[in-house]
Amino acid sequence: MNENGENSTRIGVVGAGSWGTALASLLAEKNHSVDLWAYEEEVCQQIRTQRENTVFLPGIRLPPNLSAHSELEPVVSGKELILLVVPSHVYRQTVQRMTRLLSAETLLVTASKGIENGTHLTMSRVLRDIFPECPESRIAVLSGPSFAKEVAARVPTAVTVASSEPDTAIRVQKVFATPYFRVYTSDDLVGVELGGAVKNVVAIAAGIIDGLGLGLNTRAALITRGLTELRRLGLHLGANPRTFTGLAGLGDLILTCTGTLSRNHTVGFQIGQGMTLKDILSRMRMVAEGVETARSVYDLSRKVQVEMPICWAVYQILYEEMPPSEALHRLMTRDLKQELDEY
Repeated sequence: MNENGENSTRIGVVGAGSWGTALASLLAEKNHSVDLWAYEEEVCQQIRTQRENTVFLPGIRLPPNLSAHSELEPVVSGKELILLVVPSHVYRQTVQRMTRLLSAETLLVTASKGIENGTHLTMSRVLRDIFPECPESRIAVLSGPSFAKEVAARVPTAVTVASSEPDTAIRVQKVFATPYFRVYTSDDLVGVELGGAVKNVVAIAAGIIDGLGLGLNTRAALITRGLTELRRLGLHLGANPRTFTGLAGLGDLILTCTGTLSRNHTVGFQIGQGMTLKDILSRMRMVAEGVETARSVYDLSRKVQVEMPICWAVYQILYEEMPPSEALHRLMTRDLKQELDEY
């Protein structure tokens, strides 16, 4: 039993970046049995000897019942719940390494945010593609406005967990909920995952706006129209439009577009100030998901013929070397139209 009278759950957390470490710490503080997989052996050693992940989450003391491993087997085998928190571009290969260790009875929760390049699958779809033995009812997605550093510092935070099976969403909700980490449930896997992915691309655009030294008017317009683009794509792919006014939509979009802790905003800001993407990424240890997702969103939206001019502009700046000033001019001088879509 944990401190709230709930049964302790055997949990494996795959991915020891800032978000994975913060969630592993939260779960361990609830007296769940938590094993954390880190790609970097140095991270494992730090957690074992210093009780801190100084590489990705410095300054946060980690609970003694959080165990770190550089091998997947002790983290995945025999667990009741697996939390996946690896970058989207290595998600498939990581899950492939896990499949022989997984049980179809295990709850699989993904907190990775992105859309896979090439396949255009969200992370839960990638999971199903690799591990079809696991029924969709055993899969959940965790998303929402939540900087890892603030969650680790117990700043009040609210997120959403989505699953096609209401009982699964409720079970995950209870596992994660604390007095400072409030969890809501949803049955809209598509909408929640798209919100978590597309907002990172829009956040790069917001950073570019700020890096160019433009005003709050510009940023407000960008966030609002970025939400319109997210809604357009989501409706086309079968999402519930109400999801995009919630935590995994508007909430996460506002946070990532305005928060100084946002890696995607930081990338955009530096581009707006004249740095190249290559130079920016060479200096970063942590992943800015929007860089990879910009390509997948561009390709997916073109494929399904959904207009997303802001996301397209980010792609052109990142991958076609379009100057930000030119991209902005093109956005502002497109054909005039009414504000609200017909659907």
